[in-house]
Amino acid sequence: MTEKAYSPGEPYAYPLILKKLLTTPLIYSPDREIVYRDKTRITYRTLNERINRLANGLTRLGVKPGDVVAAFEFDSHRYLECFFAVPGMGATLQTVNWRLSPEQIVYTVNHAEAKVIIVNSFFLQLLQAVRDKLTTVKKVVLISDDGKKPEPPLVVDSEYEELLAASDSRYAFADLDENTRATTFYTTGTTGNPKGVFFSHRQLVLHTLAVTAAVGAYHTQCRCRSDDVYMPLTPMFHVHAWGFPYIATLLGVKQVYPGMYEPGMILKLIQTEKVTFSHCVPTILQMILTSPAAKDTDLSNWKVVIGGSQLPRGLAKMARDRGIEVNVGYGMSETCPVISLANPKEHMLDWEPERQLDLVIKTGRPIPLVDLEIVDPLGASLPHDGKAVGEVVMRTPWLTAGYSKDPERSAELWRSGWLHSGDVGHIDTEGYLQITDRIKDVIKSGGEWISSLDLENLLSQHPAVLESAAIGVKDEKWGERPLLFVVLKPEHKGKVGNEELKKFMAAFAEQGKLPRYAVPDRFEFVDAVPKTSVGKLDKKALRQTHA
Repeated sequence: MTEKAYSPGEPYAYPLILKKLLTTPLIYSPDREIVYRDKTRITYRTLNERINRLANGLTRLGVKPGDVVAAFEFDSHRYLECFFAVPGMGATLQTVNWRLSPEQIVYTVNHAEAKVIIVNSFFLQLLQAVRDKLTTVKKVVLISDDGKKPEPPLVVDSEYEELLAASDSRYAFADLDENTRATTFYTTGTTGNPKGVFFSHRQLVLHTLAVTAAVGAYHTQCRCRSDDVYMPLTPMFHVHAWGFPYIATLLGVKQVYPGMYEPGMILKLIQTEKVTFSHCVPTILQMILTSPAAKDTDLSNWKVVIGGSQLPRGLAKMARDRGIEVNVGYGMSETCPVISLANPKEHMLDWEPERQLDLVIKTGRPIPLVDLEIVDPLGASLPHDGKAVGEVVMRTPWLTAGYSKDPERSAELWRSGWLHSGDVGHIDTEGYLQITDRIKDVIKSGGEWISSLDLENLLSQHPAVLESAAIGVKDEKWGERPLLFVVLKPEHKGKVGNEELKKFMAAFAEQGKLPRYAVPDRFEFVDAVPKTSVGKLDKKALRQTHA
């Protein structure tokens, strides 16, 4: 590929494309490390070289602009290389959610029309089981930590490191049209097949710049700057790990990739690599804090942005008690994803801890370049008074244009020029959004709305409760009543019952923090609450068992 020839006096048309993010770290911190578990260390110089080699290797395998390359991989430096090399070629990177069912994986890979699959050896048996159903896949590239190739019939066309070693370290990445599609992945809903969302180079670059400003420029408690050490704890297949690998690369920070999520390894990396900034869903934070290894690990320099589902106040307090700074971020697969962050304003940093804890678990203020509103069923904007409740709608430069090959659901997503989130919430006078529920999760009892998220948040403050999930179940008198599924901490199992929790929730009603009609009558004690493929509470599964 050759660069366009410019005429005298013709200015350079600077495109917002992903390759431009790689220039800054090579100037500011070329020798800073990128670490994979306790196995691999490379520098930004080496990263850049490997990205070039990967692009050349994929070219030799027949990948052309417009093709789709699918990745089945844990969080690693290799996935980071794919984040840049594949889109940089003018191809599209499909980040495959390997937690989906085999049937859903087949659907997503075929629907995306992936030509090449890059797969970690851990997933080879899964791939082999569906290989004959993947109608568009021509080549398979194996990622193997130990360098071993599989025995037949698990046939692959190339091994990742061998592919890079046999490829030139220079690749002439073209100046693409910034609206070229860079990534695609699939999000599951309540019905039907997974929906494909997609993002352009321009959208990813603008998202990177806006989130970098949001987490680095403001004087607040959960910042990420060039001297931080970054480790993602949101899978890189899920909305580009919320876009933070791009941000970390732009800043040239030390990056640490944990591979498979194992509490012992994560805690070891936090300690030995001095990790200071991460992001994850509440269930991952809970998994780490309740790990026996956490007792002997200093977590006091760790900052964590929580998203995916509501951060219960009880879990936030557990983290704060260990010295971890936490706050909430909000977004969706369709939004690339970051829309808001619960960063305190400067005058709020001196608030007493309990008041500040209530603030950082809010859904947050919109980050730069985000227009955020709440609307009534007719689409009319509602006041930002902290009381009016409506559907959350938004505009930013990085929202997906629609669902791939699905005009009907795309039309449902985009109405009147606003992306409709399906979330219900309110915005207060300080500009903080608070999601109160998904539209489909709101419990309607006797004509009144009850927020399942409010119930879960309040119950999380009981010292015996580890986790809970609220759904509405049919009731002859009231239409629906709330039912809470409760996971107790191990030391409290068998010691706490329905009446104690009902009394605990009723106390919030006495304090005016919960309507009396919202106090649950029923609590069902379970060993675990089902989760979706990205770690969210699976209320769809709970409703199916209590239809």
